[in-house]
Amino acid sequence: MQAPPKRPAVGERTLTLKAVPFFTQLSDRELDVVRAVATEKNYPKTAVVLTEGEMGDSLYMIQSGKVKVFIGDEDGREIILKILGPGDFFGEMSMIDKQPRSASVNTIEASLFLVLSHAAFEKCVEQAPRIGNMVMRVLAQRVREADRKIGTLALMDVYGRVASTLLELSVYSNGKLMVGEKLSQQDLANMVGASREMVNRILKDLSERGFISIESKSITIINRELPPSL
Repeated sequence: MQAPPKRPAVGERTLTLKAVPFFTQLSDRELDVVRAVATEKNYPKTAVVLTEGEMGDSLYMIQSGKVKVFIGDEDGREIILKILGPGDFFGEMSMIDKQPRSASVNTIEASLFLVLSHAAFEKCVEQAPRIGNMVMRVLAQRVREADRKIGTLALMDVYGRVASTLLELSVYSNGKLMVGEKLSQQDLANMVGASREMVNRILKDLSERGFISIESKSITIINRELPPSL
Protein backbone atom coordinates (compact mmCIF):
# COMPACT_ATOMS: atom_id res chain seq x y z
CA MET A 1 0.00 0.00 0.00
CA GLN A 2 1.41 3.35 -1.01
CA ALA A 3 2.25 5.66 1.89
CA PRO A 4 0.50 9.05 1.94
CA PRO A 5 2.67 12.03 0.95
CA LYS A 6 4.49 13.72 3.81
CA ARG A 7 2.86 16.92 5.02
CA PRO A 8 5.19 19.90 4.66
CA ALA A 9 6.13 22.05 7.64
CA VAL A 10 4.84 25.62 7.86
CA GLY A 11 7.99 27.01 6.23
CA GLU A 12 7.72 24.50 3.41
CA ARG A 13 4.07 25.46 2.90
CA THR A 14 5.12 29.08 2.43
CA LEU A 15 7.65 27.98 -0.20
CA THR A 16 4.94 25.91 -1.89
CA LEU A 17 2.67 28.93 -2.11
CA LYS A 18 5.47 31.04 -3.55
CA ALA A 19 5.86 28.45 -6.33
CA VAL A 20 2.21 28.86 -7.38
CA PRO A 21 1.81 31.57 -10.05
CA PHE A 22 -1.06 33.12 -8.10
CA PHE A 23 1.20 33.91 -5.18
CA THR A 24 4.75 34.34 -6.50
CA GLN A 25 4.86 38.08 -5.88
CA LEU A 26 3.19 38.05 -2.45
CA SER A 27 4.98 39.01 0.74
CA ASP A 28 5.31 36.57 3.65
CA ARG A 29 2.52 38.46 5.45
CA GLU A 30 0.21 38.06 2.48
CA LEU A 31 1.13 34.39 2.21
CA ASP A 32 0.25 34.00 5.89
CA VAL A 33 -3.23 35.30 5.02
CA VAL A 34 -3.62 32.58 2.38
CA ARG A 35 -2.22 29.86 4.61
CA ALA A 36 -4.62 30.78 7.43
CA VAL A 37 -7.73 30.08 5.30
CA ALA A 38 -6.46 27.21 3.11
CA THR A 39 -6.97 23.55 4.05
CA GLU A 40 -4.92 20.46 3.20
CA LYS A 41 -6.20 17.35 1.42
CA ASN A 42 -4.48 14.02 0.78
CA TYR A 43 -5.36 11.74 -2.15
CA PRO A 44 -3.92 8.29 -2.99
CA LYS A 45 -2.71 7.28 -6.44
CA THR A 46 -5.41 7.07 -9.19
CA ALA A 47 -7.98 8.88 -7.02
CA VAL A 48 -10.70 11.10 -8.49
CA VAL A 49 -10.16 14.68 -7.29
CA LEU A 50 -12.64 16.56 -9.49
CA THR A 51 -15.29 15.37 -11.93
CA GLU A 52 -16.31 17.25 -15.06
CA GLY A 53 -19.78 18.74 -14.67
CA GLU A 54 -19.96 18.60 -10.88
CA MET A 55 -20.44 21.75 -8.86
CA GLY A 56 -17.33 23.12 -7.18
CA ASP A 57 -15.89 26.26 -5.66
CA SER A 58 -12.30 25.45 -4.72
CA LEU A 59 -8.80 25.96 -6.10
CA TYR A 60 -6.30 23.11 -5.56
CA MET A 61 -2.58 23.87 -5.21
CA ILE A 62 -0.30 20.85 -5.60
CA GLN A 63 2.23 20.54 -2.77
CA SER A 64 3.40 17.07 -3.78
CA GLY A 65 2.35 14.47 -6.31
CA LYS A 66 1.04 14.65 -9.86
CA VAL A 67 -2.38 14.81 -11.56
CA LYS A 68 -3.88 14.65 -15.03
CA VAL A 69 -6.56 17.10 -16.17
CA PHE A 70 -8.87 15.67 -18.84
CA ILE A 71 -12.28 15.80 -20.49
CA GLY A 72 -14.27 12.74 -21.54
CA ASP A 73 -17.29 11.65 -23.55
CA GLU A 74 -20.15 9.20 -22.97
CA ASP A 75 -18.10 6.37 -24.50
CA GLY A 76 -15.36 6.76 -21.90
CA ARG A 77 -12.81 8.30 -24.25
CA GLU A 78 -10.47 10.90 -22.77
CA ILE A 79 -8.56 13.91 -24.01
CA ILE A 80 -5.79 14.85 -21.57
CA LEU A 81 -5.51 18.62 -21.33
CA LYS A 82 -2.60 18.86 -18.91
CA ILE A 83 -0.38 16.91 -16.56
CA LEU A 84 0.40 18.98 -13.46
CA GLY A 85 2.91 18.61 -10.62
CA PRO A 86 4.17 20.41 -7.49
CA GLY A 87 3.69 24.18 -7.68
CA ASP A 88 0.88 23.88 -10.25
CA PHE A 89 -2.79 24.49 -9.51
CA PHE A 90 -6.24 23.69 -10.91
CA GLY A 91 -9.90 24.46 -10.25
CA GLU A 92 -9.49 28.25 -10.38
CA MET A 93 -12.47 28.82 -12.68
CA SER A 94 -15.01 27.18 -10.38
CA MET A 95 -13.40 28.89 -7.39
CA ILE A 96 -14.22 32.24 -8.98
CA ASP A 97 -17.65 31.67 -10.55
CA LYS A 98 -18.88 28.62 -8.58
CA GLN A 99 -20.03 26.99 -11.83
CA PRO A 100 -19.74 23.25 -12.74
CA ARG A 101 -16.24 21.88 -13.29
CA SER A 102 -15.09 22.14 -16.92
CA ALA A 103 -12.76 19.11 -16.66
CA SER A 104 -11.98 16.09 -14.51
CA VAL A 105 -8.81 15.62 -12.45
CA ASN A 106 -7.33 12.30 -11.30
CA THR A 107 -4.12 11.72 -9.36
CA ILE A 108 -1.26 9.96 -11.17
CA GLU A 109 0.54 9.41 -7.86
CA ALA A 110 -0.25 10.04 -4.19
CA SER A 111 -0.77 13.79 -3.85
CA LEU A 112 -1.12 16.49 -1.21
CA PHE A 113 -3.03 19.70 -1.98
CA LEU A 114 -3.64 23.06 -0.38
CA VAL A 115 -7.29 23.89 -1.07
CA LEU A 116 -8.74 27.40 -1.25
CA SER A 117 -12.56 27.72 -1.35
CA HIS A 118 -14.46 30.63 -2.90
CA ALA A 119 -15.24 32.06 0.56
CA ALA A 120 -11.60 31.70 1.61
CA PHE A 121 -10.49 33.39 -1.60
CA GLU A 122 -12.78 36.35 -0.91
CA LYS A 123 -11.24 36.71 2.55
CA CYS A 124 -7.78 36.67 0.96
CA VAL A 125 -8.74 39.43 -1.50
CA GLU A 126 -10.13 41.55 1.35
CA GLN A 127 -6.89 41.28 3.33
CA ALA A 128 -4.44 41.08 0.40
CA PRO A 129 -6.03 42.87 -2.63
CA ARG A 130 -3.09 42.08 -4.93
CA ILE A 131 -4.29 38.48 -5.09
CA GLY A 132 -7.24 39.60 -7.24
CA ASN A 133 -4.92 41.13 -9.83
CA MET A 134 -2.83 37.98 -9.92
CA VAL A 135 -5.91 35.87 -10.53
CA MET A 136 -6.81 37.98 -13.56
CA ARG A 137 -3.28 37.63 -14.97
CA VAL A 138 -3.25 33.85 -14.57
CA LEU A 139 -6.71 33.50 -16.10
CA ALA A 140 -5.55 35.52 -19.10
CA GLN A 141 -2.55 33.22 -19.45
CA ARG A 142 -4.78 30.13 -19.29
CA VAL A 143 -7.03 31.56 -22.03
CA ARG A 144 -3.99 32.16 -24.24
CA GLU A 145 -2.83 28.57 -23.67
CA ALA A 146 -6.28 27.27 -24.55
CA ASP A 147 -6.33 29.34 -27.76
CA ARG A 148 -2.94 27.93 -28.73
CA LYS A 149 -4.04 24.36 -28.06
CA ILE A 150 -7.24 24.84 -30.09
CA GLY A 151 -5.15 26.21 -32.93
CA THR A 152 -2.84 23.20 -32.78
CA LEU A 153 -5.74 20.76 -32.88
CA ALA A 154 -7.44 22.61 -35.71
CA LEU A 155 -4.48 23.41 -37.96
CA MET A 156 -2.04 20.49 -37.51
CA ASP A 157 -2.41 16.90 -38.61
CA VAL A 158 -1.90 14.11 -36.07
CA TYR A 159 1.81 13.83 -36.88
CA GLY A 160 2.30 17.53 -36.20
CA ARG A 161 0.27 17.36 -32.98
CA VAL A 162 2.39 14.49 -31.67
CA ALA A 163 5.64 16.31 -32.52
CA SER A 164 4.38 19.56 -30.99
CA THR A 165 3.26 17.80 -27.79
CA LEU A 166 6.60 16.00 -27.37
CA LEU A 167 8.45 19.32 -27.62
CA GLU A 168 6.00 21.03 -25.26
CA LEU A 169 6.57 18.34 -22.61
CA SER A 170 10.35 18.20 -23.02
CA VAL A 171 12.83 19.39 -20.40
CA TYR A 172 16.62 19.21 -20.11
CA SER A 173 17.84 16.41 -17.83
CA ASN A 174 21.52 15.45 -17.47
CA GLY A 175 22.35 17.32 -20.66
CA LYS A 176 19.61 15.60 -22.65
CA LEU A 177 16.30 16.98 -23.90
CA MET A 178 13.73 14.51 -22.63
CA VAL A 179 9.96 14.32 -22.40
CA GLY A 180 9.38 15.11 -18.73
CA GLU A 181 6.56 12.60 -18.26
CA LYS A 182 6.73 8.83 -18.74
CA LEU A 183 3.65 8.65 -20.90
CA SER A 184 2.06 5.53 -22.31
CA GLN A 185 1.12 5.60 -25.97
CA GLN A 186 -2.52 5.76 -24.88
CA ASP A 187 -1.78 8.80 -22.67
CA LEU A 188 -0.14 10.55 -25.62
CA ALA A 189 -3.04 9.57 -27.88
CA ASN A 190 -5.44 11.07 -25.34
CA MET A 191 -3.45 14.30 -25.38
CA VAL A 192 -3.50 14.75 -29.16
CA GLY A 193 -6.95 13.37 -29.92
CA ALA A 194 -5.85 10.34 -31.93
CA SER A 195 -5.85 6.55 -31.72
CA ARG A 196 -3.09 4.64 -29.91
CA GLU A 197 -2.30 2.81 -33.14
CA MET A 198 -1.70 6.10 -34.98
CA VAL A 199 0.54 7.40 -32.19
CA ASN A 200 2.50 4.13 -32.20
CA ARG A 201 3.08 4.51 -35.94
CA ILE A 202 4.24 8.13 -35.57
CA LEU A 203 6.59 7.41 -32.65
CA LYS A 204 8.09 4.49 -34.58
CA ASP A 205 8.64 6.71 -37.61
CA LEU A 206 10.22 9.50 -35.52
CA SER A 207 12.53 6.95 -33.92
CA GLU A 208 13.53 5.31 -37.21
CA ARG A 209 14.26 8.72 -38.74
CA GLY A 210 16.52 9.65 -35.81
CA PHE A 211 14.42 12.43 -34.31
CA ILE A 212 13.75 10.67 -30.99
CA SER A 213 14.85 7.62 -29.02
CA ILE A 214 12.54 5.58 -26.80
CA GLU A 215 13.54 3.42 -23.83
CA SER A 216 11.16 2.16 -21.12
CA LYS A 217 8.55 4.86 -21.89
CA SER A 218 11.28 7.53 -21.65
CA ILE A 219 11.51 9.63 -24.82
CA THR A 220 14.66 11.60 -25.63
CA ILE A 221 14.52 14.36 -28.25
CA ILE A 222 17.57 13.93 -30.49
CA ASN A 223 16.66 16.58 -33.06
CA ARG A 224 14.49 19.55 -32.00
CA GLU A 225 13.51 20.16 -35.64
CA LEU A 226 10.83 17.49 -35.50
CA PRO A 227 9.09 17.05 -38.88
CA PRO A 228 5.57 18.52 -39.08
CA SER A 229 4.09 15.62 -41.05
CA LEU A 230 4.76 12.29 -42.70
